[in-house]
Amino acid sequence: MMTGEQYVASIKKMRPNVYKWGKLIEDVTTHPATRLHVQSVKRSYDLSFDPEKAPVYTSKSPLTGETVHRWNSLMQSADDVMGNSNMKREQYHQSGTCQGATCAGWTAMNVLWDATWQMDKDLGTNYHERVKKFWKYMEDNGVAMSGAITDAKGNRSQRPSQQKNKDSNLHVTEIRPDGIVIRGYKCQICGVAAAHEIVVTPGSGYGEADKDFCVACAVPRDAKGLTIVETRRPSDARDEEEGWDAPKAGNITQTFLIFDDVFVPTERVFMCGEFKYTGKLLMNFTAIYRAAIGACVAGQGDIMIGAAINMARANGLSMRPFQEKLNQMAINNEITYGLGLGSMMRGKKQPSGLFVPDSLLAHANKTQVAKLPYETKVLAQDISGGIAETGCFPSWADVQSPLYGKHILEALTAGADGETRARAARLVEWLTVGGGIPGCMHGGGSPDGARLVVRAFTPWEQYAAEAKRIAGIAAELAEPVPVKK
Repeated sequence: MMTGEQYVASIKKMRPNVYKWGKLIEDVTTHPATRLHVQSVKRSYDLSFDPEKAPVYTSKSPLTGETVHRWNSLMQSADDVMGNSNMKREQYHQSGTCQGATCAGWTAMNVLWDATWQMDKDLGTNYHERVKKFWKYMEDNGVAMSGAITDAKGNRSQRPSQQKNKDSNLHVTEIRPDGIVIRGYKCQICGVAAAHEIVVTPGSGYGEADKDFCVACAVPRDAKGLTIVETRRPSDARDEEEGWDAPKAGNITQTFLIFDDVFVPTERVFMCGEFKYTGKLLMNFTAIYRAAIGACVAGQGDIMIGAAINMARANGLSMRPFQEKLNQMAINNEITYGLGLGSMMRGKKQPSGLFVPDSLLAHANKTQVAKLPYETKVLAQDISGGIAETGCFPSWADVQSPLYGKHILEALTAGADGETRARAARLVEWLTVGGGIPGCMHGGGSPDGARLVVRAFTPWEQYAAEAKRIAGIAAELAEPVPVKK
């Protein structure tokens, strides 16, 4: 395992290939746009050695029996996937937002463990041996990994092979004796700036016509031919400001990845054209990811509760008048956390050894993750008052003015001094409308996609038959045939 300092030093050594505001970021560990996310991930590395927190941030490797960072471990039981969930909730308690470099890439490697096992069994390939070797590299080096799943996609009504611009989906352009060449775009990818490796998987289930787009591999974040563009919204530039305008939290980074004929050595290629295995790979990924994301939003919800309480007190008010609203915030948190745990408890271990949560419950959880956190954010704003929600709030730079700065601080003073109230307000703003917001609605896939899975996995006819039996109905109740117009 690596300490936090060792982790930062290793990231610092990587080739600069991350851009923001049209300029190259020479050092992601110090640049205002990326340093906070690196520091957030650094904290997880350090907590792996903390006696109290180590059980959350570490796990026993089933491959070697050694203690490893949890984000380098193979999930083989309900306890393992619950460990994933609990770590993510705890990470939000540390930084207020997502730590992408210890999330999707780890999940991607777990589902590739299963997919490659099945491919080797069916096809006689040696992909699984490559995954095993890469896993040893992950464990031995304490690797932080981003997961690149989402393609630019292009025209949503067309398959990848039908797109005018083939680069809208990442694809293989050349197969060589020693590896492959890939090009195209992966978009809205989380945590790349803080990662050592990017684990690429297919972005959808594919048919034979799209087999060139069926590629899974591991690419160093600083690989030759890879350009990374930080895509934070201009309104989130406050994360790069000074003083209390920018809460010193773990602002999550999002990127566009531009693969311009990137060479991937054979030992890092885990899928190349085996389109029949993409559907199950994506289903396993979403089951693990959407079960755990309930803990992510619950963790941030916990911080929103605390931020709202602090804001009320800074305004000079007790939390008691807001207790019902605080209760609802807590209920929202536990619904998504608990639904995720329920899917894990109903999960199954695959023949490969991978443990996969129940897809129906995991995707039902995603529909709640796309709804309840927004209610929690509104309640945090409601409790906090206009100072945290309306945007009518002076900047830290204004407080530094020798002409009127002290008057601004006096105007901000209420139940607490002006600076304390300002910091409390900026955190609520950051959590509810600013840079701290994780992708609740579409992060990890759209809620409409999750609803389709719920529809497909719910045994409607079984429920209807059971209800008929209980009601004593003997007559046929067939689904009416739609009338043609």
